[in-house]
Order: sequence, then C-alpha cells, then structure tokens
Amino acid sequence: MRLLLVEDDDRVAAALSAVLARHGFEVTHVRSGAEALQQLLVGDRPGPGFAVVLLDLGLPDQDGFEVCGRIRRSSTTPVIMVTARADVRSRIHGLNLGADDYVVKPYDMGELLARIHAVSRRGSVAEGGAPSGNGTAQEPGWDGTGAPGTIRLGAVTIELPTRQVSVDGATVPLTRKEFDLLSLLAQRPGVVFRREQIISEVWRTSWEGTGRTLEVHVASLRAKLQRPALIETVRGVGYRMAAQGV
Repeated sequence: MRLLLVEDDDRVAAALSAVLARHGFEVTHVRSGAEALQQLLVGDRPGPGFAVVLLDLGLPDQDGFEVCGRIRRSSTTPVIMVTARADVRSRIHGLNLGADDYVVKPYDMGELLARIHAVSRRGSVAEGGAPSGNGTAQEPGWDGTGAPGTIRLGAVTIELPTRQVSVDGATVPLTRKEFDLLSLLAQRPGVVFRREQIISEVWRTSWEGTGRTLEVHVASLRAKLQRPALIETVRGVGYRMAAQGV
C-alpha cells in the first residue's frame, strides 16, 4: 500500500517510516505542503495513486489545513491529519476541510495503523458507490415517492447513490465519513445505534479510542446541517436520528 507522509521533522518521519515499512507500507516522505501537492496532483488533476496521506499541520511553507483543502478539491485520496493540535475546534475544522480522520500526537502506533487501514478500506468502498444495505422504499425514512436510494428527513435530503446531501435544496458538502455516519443513522430514524455499532460500521474497527473521533464527526454534522437536534445523543448508549426529522 502506497502512503504519502507529509512531515517536516526528519527524525519523526524516519522513525514513523521505518515502522510503516515493517507493516508493508511503501512510504514516500515529503517535508512541505508544496511537495505534497506535487506528489498528489498533476496540475489540477489527481496524480499517481496513494492509498492514504498522513498530513502534519505544522509545515514550514503553508498550514496543513490549507494543504488538506487543496487536496480535497482535486482528489478523493483519504487524508489523516497527524498533529499536536488537540483542541476540538481544530479537529472540527480539519474534518470540515475534508480530512477523513484526525490523530493527536503523541499517539499509539497500533492506533495509527488501525486508523490507516480503516480509512483506506472506507476509501475503497466509497469509490464503489453507495454503501450496501438492506433498506427498501418501505422502510422508515425513505421518501414517500418510493424513489430508491433517497432519504428525506424534514428539510434534509440524502441521495445514497450519489452521496449527495442537501438542506432546503442547498447542497451541503460532507466528508466521506460524515456521509457514512449520516446515512447509517438516517436509514433507521428513531432507532438507537450503540457507539460500538457505529464505530464498527463507519470506521470498520472495534478500537474503543475511536469514540472521540465519533463525537467530533457528530458535532461537525450538526453544525454543517444547521440542525443540532437532528442527531440525538442517548447518554451512555449512542446516537439516533430524530424520528420525524427537524
């Protein structure tokens, strides 16, 4: 699996690259945002494929947030931000820009490897279209016209085949995992999903440390959709989609 490591600290990069190589990754290391974009993009088009990008935010030439935004405008390559910035605002900002995950330094190497594999699997599924499911037009939440793959929750419309979401007719851009989370909850409005179940379905892992990432994604969805009450928190259990929409 090809991986692009964007890290300006050579000692950190050398140690991380060695571990990743032992786990079968082919690592390309660059030290700046400009070098990262050169590797990923040819003009404004995606360049040679990487399975995942590990992106440090504190780069010498430009902020990692800016680099992530540039990547996401032209490429669907999964991006994991790896940074010492631990505040929730930075996490939400990174996810809103299109990052697929956000890991805070110092991190456990096992955790990072699990997250890399998770986003690469989700990236492969996303390229194949809408997530498979056993929903039908008669299930709660599906639109009353019987159009397959469309969920309407009040002002929110979710198009599963095209992975498009709109509110009052205006398109709302979501990251890959934000869409996967929203569509999972929306297909069974009113049903409580346990945190463990959501993490297994969306992140394809059972690692309990992903719970913090789940909270950040829920907060980001509420903000983007401007419907804080649409996703309800069931304390000590998990989350559910409001049964009647909002």
